[in-house]
Amino acid sequence: MRVGTIVWGLVLAALGGLILAVQLTGIRLDAGMVLLGVLIGAGAALVVGGLISVLGRSRNP
Repeated sequence: MRVGTIVWGLVLAALGGLILAVQLTGIRLDAGMVLLGVLIGAGAALVVGGLISVLGRSRNP
């Protein structure tokens, strides 16, 4: 499985969870800040996953 697929699946699950939490609890969130946080988290996960993938391949010839 590719890292990007896993990360985007987690992004969609997180956004769905946030929408559900907002609807059930009535809390108010700043959409810009939430989107920024999700994108930063997804970017970091993609970079870390890519590094792990590259390091794993270089050790096993």
